[in-house]
Amino acid sequence: MLIVYGGWDGHQPKLYAEKISGFLKAEGAEVTVSDSTGIYVNDAAMSEIDLIIQSITMDKISKEAFEGLQKAVKNGAGFAGSHGGFCDAFRDNTGYQYMTGAQFVAHPGGQIDYTVKITDPSDPITAGIKDFPTKTEQYYLHVDPNIKVLATTTFSGDHDEWINGAVMPVIWKSYFGQGRIFCITPGHDPLNLIRPFPKQLLMNGFRWASGSK
Repeated sequence: MLIVYGGWDGHQPKLYAEKISGFLKAEGAEVTVSDSTGIYVNDAAMSEIDLIIQSITMDKISKEAFEGLQKAVKNGAGFAGSHGGFCDAFRDNTGYQYMTGAQFVAHPGGQIDYTVKITDPSDPITAGIKDFPTKTEQYYLHVDPNIKVLATTTFSGDHDEWINGAVMPVIWKSYFGQGRIFCITPGHDPLNLIRPFPKQLLMNGFRWASGSK
């Protein structure tokens, strides 16, 4: 498995990489960690990867690096992540957004209390997990209608009244070529993801996504 981190420091990408690496190694996974998208250009290395976990908020990606990432996923590598490190990376790359299934556009109110509602309890990623409260940024997204939504959140309108009642994906999965895509949007602070339900969802999603090959 490969963890790639970088971009905006506000999401503590290095800490995220360290925590996720620890979770995966505890389950016996072989993990490589990189602080550069340059690794995406290495065809030999990428062809051996069954799961790519990314935490890079905003930033840029070269044409060659994106093509390497896209090729790996199309050929069966899973691609997964959380929060802005996954669905707010490379804002000017619409090909990346086409692959991931959603793009962050706002988080009204900043870090607030809201509820994650499980909408498909029969899926292996969400099985056995009930609705739960969290406090982090509530992501408003532009969403690909082709994704499989597993959990949602509903906006109250307390901060922007015109979105009152809007229902937005919080957890989803999809396919891109032969690769599996997984994202969970809570996690402005990586430590939020070590709470029982977010951690379980994250690990379930990683297991599912890594099954592409």
